[in-house]
Amino acid sequence: MPHQTSPVRNQLKAVGLRITAPRVAVLEWLAGHPHSTADQVAAGVRNVLGSVSTQTVYDVLGACANADLVRRVEPAGHPARFETRTGDNHHHLVCRGCGRAEDVDCVHGAAPCLEPSNTAGFVVEEAEVVFWGLCPACSTTHHEKEGSA
Repeated sequence: MPHQTSPVRNQLKAVGLRITAPRVAVLEWLAGHPHSTADQVAAGVRNVLGSVSTQTVYDVLGACANADLVRRVEPAGHPARFETRTGDNHHHLVCRGCGRAEDVDCVHGAAPCLEPSNTAGFVVEEAEVVFWGLCPACSTTHHEKEGSA
């Protein structure tokens, strides 16, 4: 039976990154667990590979972010999150309570879907929007606390 090349292996090869077990495991795990922190990725990859250092996971995430295979999202006051959905200028909803993040498709049209009133000479390539609020679980907890006060 011929060896099939996984899409992740093809992605790594296409951007000139060596195909290593940690890189494959990080990308495959992250594809199913978007908006994960580096520590969450490391824990998930350890379940697959058995042993991998946190530094290796950080190195893999950095290399993959530099190669546009991974997007790093840094909501203010929360740890960086990583996802494999790249290149489509989508935005995020972030919960102020627990930090949960969800994708939101572009607010309007193609990148950049929002335009500043003055570009100050910049060539604008994309807009990054974070919508802040409470997720359903935190909203319910918040309302329960208000009701008992």
